[in-house]
Amino acid sequence: MATEVFQYKPQGVCSQLMQIAINGDTVEDLQVMGGCHGNLQGIGKLVQGMKIDEVIARLEGIDCRGRGTSCPDQLAQALVAYKNHKLSAVDK
Repeated sequence: MATEVFQYKPQGVCSQLMQIAINGDTVEDLQVMGGCHGNLQGIGKLVQGMKIDEVIARLEGIDCRGRGTSCPDQLAQALVAYKNHKLSAVDK
């Protein structure tokens, strides 16, 4: 299976853009522009090789300073959007 790069613009957080390399149902790489660079590099390393559904389950709902979201939560939202995009492409 070929690796796809999915781009997502986070909402309500400091990071500006997420680029997620996905192969099948596995996250291969994560690059985040903006935000807390060191923390986001760490999250990127931690999610490498993880299944999309596991990343969503672990990160969805994490809050940053009462914002109702966070960069980890936005990564989960990005992966949900990716899955929805893939499903809608199959339906066409």
